[in-house]
Amino acid sequence: MFIEIEDSKIKLEQEKAKLKEVGEGLRIDELKKQLEELKEEMNSPGFWEDIEYSTAVNKKRAKIDNKINHYIELVSKCEDVETMLLLAEEESEKELAQEAIDTLEELSQEIDNLAIETLMRGDYDNCNAVLSLHAGAGGTEAQDWTQMLYRMYTRYCEKKGFKIRLLDFLDGDEAGAKSATFEVDGENAYGYLRGEKGVHRLVRISPFDSNARRHTSFSSLDVAPMLENDEEIEINMEDVRVDTYRSTGAGGQHVNKTDSAVRMTHMPTGIVVSCQNERSQIQNREMCMKMLSAKLVELREREKEEQMAEIKGEMKKIEWGSQIRSYIFQPYTMVKDHRTGFESGNIDDVMDGNIDGFITAYLKMQ
Repeated sequence: MFIEIEDSKIKLEQEKAKLKEVGEGLRIDELKKQLEELKEEMNSPGFWEDIEYSTAVNKKRAKIDNKINHYIELVSKCEDVETMLLLAEEESEKELAQEAIDTLEELSQEIDNLAIETLMRGDYDNCNAVLSLHAGAGGTEAQDWTQMLYRMYTRYCEKKGFKIRLLDFLDGDEAGAKSATFEVDGENAYGYLRGEKGVHRLVRISPFDSNARRHTSFSSLDVAPMLENDEEIEINMEDVRVDTYRSTGAGGQHVNKTDSAVRMTHMPTGIVVSCQNERSQIQNREMCMKMLSAKLVELREREKEEQMAEIKGEMKKIEWGSQIRSYIFQPYTMVKDHRTGFESGNIDDVMDGNIDGFITAYLKMQ
């Protein structure tokens, strides 16, 4: 037990050093100044008269407050573990020593999770995200694969504590889904999910093939940031074709009875967005405008990336629509990210939404 305590002391010092780096990366001192400025603004006369603005400021204050408190909590936890290890050593308390070791393991994981937040430095990383899945060529097999990915991402979001709102869902011909669009609401949702954009490849023996042959299917995922302030992007409605149609699939009182579903096509870029899950055509139009703004922002960011690649003289062309990951069910099980090299042999775990390893690897690579 003495050796384990000494090893834990060494590990604790490493974790404390890591946490210090995380604090510098999060710019804790700057966050504290921002928090004081926001509190001062919130106490100013007439602040709460503008509900929309005051709500946005209060939301920002809460995010900063949570981040600072989380860091302080981890610093305090380091001190607690240090005290527990000293007492366990002095009193030869095996149970206390084991508790300290277990707490240190939890602490290490929490510090790693907080460290990922230091990588969220993009202009829109703190925004919510809108995800759009589209089945590729391959008929029913590709459509089934699209629904499998939809389940994987919704499971991931649930584990992260993100809220999901389905905006549009087009059922497959026999099974699965031709497409699915949903909003993800949570802190740094876009920052975590932006690296998932691209083509996802499935290799398996198709349950829809009576000859039990192995099939390769593709599904593409598009990820865009949902802006809190849409004024950043100006959209000329003369460039937008708006179509209304009757919602499809199972619905409530208002769905399927009127032409409430809305599809918008941005003619200059070819971007198409649609929404059918809101209660009225007006609400669906508003959501379509938000999604269109999000996709135009994402397009602008993509163009910036390509320009920077040209300036740097990179030999490899940035292919945003290229295959990013393969999911192999047969003849062996393996999920491999082709950009980072990160892989997992536990495909059931991955399909159940445990994709943190892939997301973290991508963020670190960036």
